[in-house]
Amino acid sequence: MRSLALTAPTLTLALACAAPVLAADPPHTPEYAPVAGTSPSNSAPGAPVAPDWAYPDSPSHHQVGPPPGFHRPPRIVAQPIGVFDGQADVGAALVPGHASLDGGKYTIISAGYNVWYTRDEFRYLYKQMSGDVSLAADIDYPNAGGFGDRKAVLVIRQSLDDDAPEALVALHGGGMVHLAWRPAKGARIADMEYRIGSRGGLPGGSSPDSLVTLSPKRIGIEKHGDQYSLWISEQGEPMHQYGAPITLHLSGPVYAGIGFVSHLPTTVDTAVLSNVVLAPEAGKVR
Repeated sequence: MRSLALTAPTLTLALACAAPVLAADPPHTPEYAPVAGTSPSNSAPGAPVAPDWAYPDSPSHHQVGPPPGFHRPPRIVAQPIGVFDGQADVGAALVPGHASLDGGKYTIISAGYNVWYTRDEFRYLYKQMSGDVSLAADIDYPNAGGFGDRKAVLVIRQSLDDDAPEALVALHGGGMVHLAWRPAKGARIADMEYRIGSRGGLPGGSSPDSLVTLSPKRIGIEKHGDQYSLWISEQGEPMHQYGAPITLHLSGPVYAGIGFVSHLPTTVDTAVLSNVVLAPEAGKVR
């Protein structure tokens, strides 16, 4: 997803010790950090070369959406992993992903150009479900040097096709959280985005006036009928709904699960999701 061409308003909340106030975006966005894999020239030796459109925005490159009709079928591993029925590379990124479970922590390794535009590429741990859904997880990025717009996602989608209708919540590497949805098969995703920060209320910053980003460690999504809502715990408090819900009709059963994308088409990165809650009813996000 490109931070310079948003499909919905971007709300930056500056949390001081009292009530939140609106604040301007910081002058530099983490999406442009010089990490490996943002172009063919700085990718690992022997890495496959992706289509030009698949490389992310940078000072020297402008990402655009996939061309019409571009699809790849999913690579599916139909073996249970924890509470999930299986896992898949939705969109079949050029470098395969994988996931493992140890001590209640799901480690997801994935390349992929994005979960955005008209099709997705990400590693997805899924369970088929009917009716309402509650899904939540703690999120950690063990690689501090990853691409700023990588994202761990909690997704409820119609199928494993790369252009399936879906609703999702995501925590980006740079701290942004969003609630996004693809309203129909092959349609472009829309979203509502939230950047949370503090002046003087969080450690860090060169002065009390510095805007310090707060990166929530736990997010959730609730499906209640055709309503989907974002839930957040900012600093360990009980989870609470964030923003208004969106409306999306998916015919059951649906796929619900967790995933990750590096936002780099041929370079993998890692996310760890833990304390996963997955329940076949609304009101259980916690």
